[in-house]
Amino acid sequence: MNAVRKAIEGLYDGVCTVYVREASPGHDPVSGETVFVENAVISDAPCRLSYSRITETSPGVAARVTQTVKLFIAPEAEVPPGSKITVTQNGVTGHYAQSGEAAVYASHREIPLALFERYA
Repeated sequence: MNAVRKAIEGLYDGVCTVYVREASPGHDPVSGETVFVENAVISDAPCRLSYSRITETSPGVAARVTQTVKLFIAPEAEVPPGSKITVTQNGVTGHYAQSGEAAVYASHREIPLALFERYA
């Protein structure tokens, strides 16, 4: 393991589980609809959430503050688009969805997140 990866992983103070929504075999016997289930594709992987705030200002308009959240995880962790990511860090659990393309480095993967609302 290279020194940079070891240093970054030393900062990991959370764990995450990645879920995907898949159709189960068979259908609902009453309605005939397809039944979907959540399956964990990654479980209890060490990670770290990073937060940053961006302030946007325009003349004559109140300043708007937005928060961005990034997940730092091992570079080999494949997080499928559209998945639900549950992260527990510092005793707090949050549910997120991947909100953009992951940046992959030799030492880690950075995944931009948004609050999970529902599956697409």
